[in-house]
Amino acid sequence: MDADRLIVWDAELRAAHSRLRKALAVTQEAVAAGDDAPDAASDLLLYCTGFCAALDGHHRSEDAALFPALVAEHPQLAPVVEKLVQDHSMLSHLLGALRTALDRRDGAAEITSHLDGIGAIMESHFRYEERQILEPLRSLRLTGDPADALGPL
Repeated sequence: MDADRLIVWDAELRAAHSRLRKALAVTQEAVAAGDDAPDAASDLLLYCTGFCAALDGHHRSEDAALFPALVAEHPQLAPVVEKLVQDHSMLSHLLGALRTALDRRDGAAEITSHLDGIGAIMESHFRYEERQILEPLRSLRLTGDPADALGPL
């Protein structure tokens, strides 16, 4: 990464959310393809595992790097960040339940139900996060690689 590059954290966050939304859509399409697709079970496992890792990694990076920097510069956002971290915990639990369903080789209806629940919570979380912190992110003076703050997306 170019050391002189000005990182516009609000744009980086929006881009990360966009990639995660696309990853969820691809995963949902893999489930919908079901048994008609060659190697459907292994493809589904690959998509779901990749999506789970990406979403979980994004949230862990936010919790470890982005949110502490944001609260340090904008202490009034501590309650917002606390809610976002709680959402991350809930989503982590839902991702764990999806992984368990995949390990059990649950059917498409069960996997779809898990993905729909994750998708609904994820979208609500992203919208809240974007409404609450995009403006303060525009002025955030956090240096470093966006992958450290937003996950390796």
